[in-house]
Amino acid sequence: MPHDGQDRTMIGPTLLPDLLDLTRAALPGVDSILSAATSAVRSMVSIDGRVSADLIEAHQTAAHGLAWLATYAQSLHQMQGWADRLTADSTFGDIEQLIHQIAFGEYLAQIGGGIPMNQTEFVRLDELGVAGADWDDFFVPAVTTLIQRANTQAARLRLVALMQDNAHATVGQTGLDEELEMIRDQFRRFALEKVEPFAHDWHLADELIPMEVITDLAEMGVFGLTIPEEYGGLGLSKASMCVVSEELSRGYIGVGSLGTRSEIAAELILCGGTEAQKQHWLPGLASGEILPTAVFTEPNTGSDLGSLRTRAVRDGDTYRVTGNKTWITHAARTHVMTLLARTDPASTDHRGLSMFLAEKTPGTDDAPFPTLGMTGGEIEVLGYRGMKEYELAFDGFEVKADNLLGGEEGKGFKQLMQTFESARIQTAARAIGVAQSALDVGMQYAQDRKQFGKSLIAFPRVASKLAMMAVEIMVARQLTYFSAREKDADRRCDLEAGMAKLLGARVAWAAADNALQIHGGNGFALEYKISRILCDARILNIFEGAAEIQAQVIARRLLD
Repeated sequence: MPHDGQDRTMIGPTLLPDLLDLTRAALPGVDSILSAATSAVRSMVSIDGRVSADLIEAHQTAAHGLAWLATYAQSLHQMQGWADRLTADSTFGDIEQLIHQIAFGEYLAQIGGGIPMNQTEFVRLDELGVAGADWDDFFVPAVTTLIQRANTQAARLRLVALMQDNAHATVGQTGLDEELEMIRDQFRRFALEKVEPFAHDWHLADELIPMEVITDLAEMGVFGLTIPEEYGGLGLSKASMCVVSEELSRGYIGVGSLGTRSEIAAELILCGGTEAQKQHWLPGLASGEILPTAVFTEPNTGSDLGSLRTRAVRDGDTYRVTGNKTWITHAARTHVMTLLARTDPASTDHRGLSMFLAEKTPGTDDAPFPTLGMTGGEIEVLGYRGMKEYELAFDGFEVKADNLLGGEEGKGFKQLMQTFESARIQTAARAIGVAQSALDVGMQYAQDRKQFGKSLIAFPRVASKLAMMAVEIMVARQLTYFSAREKDADRRCDLEAGMAKLLGARVAWAAADNALQIHGGNGFALEYKISRILCDARILNIFEGAAEIQAQVIARRLLD
């Protein structure tokens, strides 16, 4: 306590007056600096007015930094839209105002001072080639005010105090319609009853999620959520899938990811399948009677899908598949594989790839891969354990010619690309769920754990960690919901979906890491849930496009 008797932990503003006017006035400065950076980076990576892949690689920090800057810009626009919608509905309360205020203060400060691409890599405007005059256009009075006054310790402590008073405040007003919030409540109740009490034991024992849980999810319509009604699904929106994935992943990412398998398979069939294939496969996927797995990645290829070597050779009415695949999720239990293989042996890139709906017999504990021509072994992993990961080997494995997706060879890579928007939106939603889980357990521990005569949450740096978790989760949530709305409106959204996945994965890892820090030494003990959540969060920056690949894809779209 300072000598004057004033508690300096509360010095500084909490809620800024005219907040929405300030944040709205800051957006043109953000757009201006993004435009300047885009022009500058484009000049770095172009030859004779054309963007060069070699120069993008040579200037990778600038290109990827541009992707992050654009992600921040879109995030702030979506936060403004969220705040405006809540204001119109008279639901923009103190919690929401503080979240909005802190988000703008922090992200504007990072844009001006350095955006963290990860813990050790920061992108700064001078690395993007931004000139002095462009800085002046960014640092308009509203931006300066928000940087200086929006994200104060007093604001963060006030936010956490309000979160403690309101049990639902760690989610807050999301801005979704009543139907989607009803769906959220339904799946939150399910997760609390059927998932959370058991998830940590499943993880520690490295067990498959019980079939009873899969049966329950099927009865709730999870596997057919976005499949059109004419094919046996519920025909709901991608936004509904976000809410379901978020709440189930909040319980356990393995359960939240079960729906992803069916989502990817159904999207492939809807976008690239024949009508007969749609009629045959989609009703079973929707009901959960058919469990699918995605079989794309190979050893030593990683994200370079164009260099896949697994081959499929036509032999009358069948194809014979030979090759190796890795990191195949939920492979043993499933009935069908969406299998990417090379049908043109003379090709050396993606144009020789085809997609198959390859049928297999579900395995048992004693015989996980009983189908002729196919063997497999488990890959032991840190987290994301509930479905297990496998390496697969194919030796003359037979696939019916009728199961060539779309009935035409050489379309596999294009068909897969059509699913990336939905897959990345869904992954962003899973990331939000994991981050929310980290906030849940971190906040509970901070309230319960006593040190030096008071709860941990009473210490400003502990409370600030919790506040920033809540703020960044809402930022990632709004960006993800925006990309889902774009997808539902049938607008191209690969850029927005990629941004949502990029930011969501970083937010999930930061939330898990900070929640573990709040636990101190106990967080490092396997018996505490946060140890699992940390392991689960780490995969989100890798699958469905590693952060570096995701930034590269975003940069190419911005620069082309």
